[in-house]
Amino acid sequence: MCGEAPHEPLDPSPVHPRAQRGRQPRPTVCPPVVAGVNRPRSTAAPSPRRPLRAVVQTDPRVKLIIQIPCLDEREQLGPTLADLPRRIPGIDQIEVLVIDDGSTDGTAEVARELGVHHIIRFPRNRGLSAAYAAGLDACVRLGADVVVNTDADNQYRGADIPRLVEPILAGRAEVVVGDRRTDTIEHFSVLKRILQRWGSRVVRRASGTEVADSTSGFRALSRRAAATLFVHNRFTYTLETIIQAGQAGLVVENVAVETNRQTRPSRLFRSIPEYLRRNGSVILRAYNMYWPVQTFGFLAALLLLLGLVLGGRFLYYYVLDPGYSGHVQSLLVGVGAVLLAFGVGLMALLGDLMSANRRLLEELLTRVRRLDAALARQQGDAEGIESTGAPPWTADATRPAAPERTEPAP
Repeated sequence: MCGEAPHEPLDPSPVHPRAQRGRQPRPTVCPPVVAGVNRPRSTAAPSPRRPLRAVVQTDPRVKLIIQIPCLDEREQLGPTLADLPRRIPGIDQIEVLVIDDGSTDGTAEVARELGVHHIIRFPRNRGLSAAYAAGLDACVRLGADVVVNTDADNQYRGADIPRLVEPILAGRAEVVVGDRRTDTIEHFSVLKRILQRWGSRVVRRASGTEVADSTSGFRALSRRAAATLFVHNRFTYTLETIIQAGQAGLVVENVAVETNRQTRPSRLFRSIPEYLRRNGSVILRAYNMYWPVQTFGFLAALLLLLGLVLGGRFLYYYVLDPGYSGHVQSLLVGVGAVLLAFGVGLMALLGDLMSANRRLLEELLTRVRRLDAALARQQGDAEGIESTGAPPWTADATRPAAPERTEPAP
């Protein structure tokens, strides 16, 4: 063999003399030795592979970013920021991100004067959903371990933020929603309380979660949840993200919170009918986005049942009296219902295929978002985010700065 000394056979068999005449031993041709290829196998034990977490240097500190979407909140931003906690048990660093959704009253300038750490500016109003989504993306790129979303009108109490992030720090939940207990809010009318209760029940059924107050914007998210959730509608993020969290398998928990006095009426909608119409369309669209077979399959089953009943009615009377020419309308409507049922059934199958494709795309976008966040932290610059240079609120200002955290590529 190649690389080994030749040796004599243990038990050579006799060879006929005529066969030995003119017979030359065939030389053994060994392939050239190339570095890393066909090299003699080493007898040494292979070196153990280092786990990925041992190679990657991580930051043991826990960073919280409080994001505040704003639209012309110059007057209310000051009290809202003053109410935020500067120290939270289990949190080493706190920063505030303001998303200026095309304000015309100088909200961004006021935020900078008040010591906000990061600002995102929209040149024009894009809506609450776009501001919320931009905030989540920025928080992930800024290295947040926990993200808290609150409103700029000081509706929610900053003192409840430690209780809001506690389930995430304890590892019990990935999305925590502040339950306002809408039955106890004084400025809510009876009709609005009923609608809030009914809407939360619908979202619970659609998402498979136990969310108590689905329209509450006071919520905390883990880093994984912030990188996983995407908002597709332009109205509000509250309902769609809960349904997304349910289909993504994120653990959702409720925490009872208090609310401050109302400072101004809601600018998200002008009337109860508009609220019902827009929120209803958001729930229906978000549900069909991930579970189209349940919706269209149910409609197809109803149409098929209607067609079979009407067709059976025609056959019943036709069998009783073959010469009777009535009930043709039942036959026509029944055939049309059956054809519609097959069409809707095909829509259900196509919707299911599109839903699977959407899930793959969202998983891909999640991985891209994580890679983008790792690159932004490595370069020390997050595009589109204006950092004011204000020092973060730290649990212990004397502790040395921690090294930059680098996440492994997914």
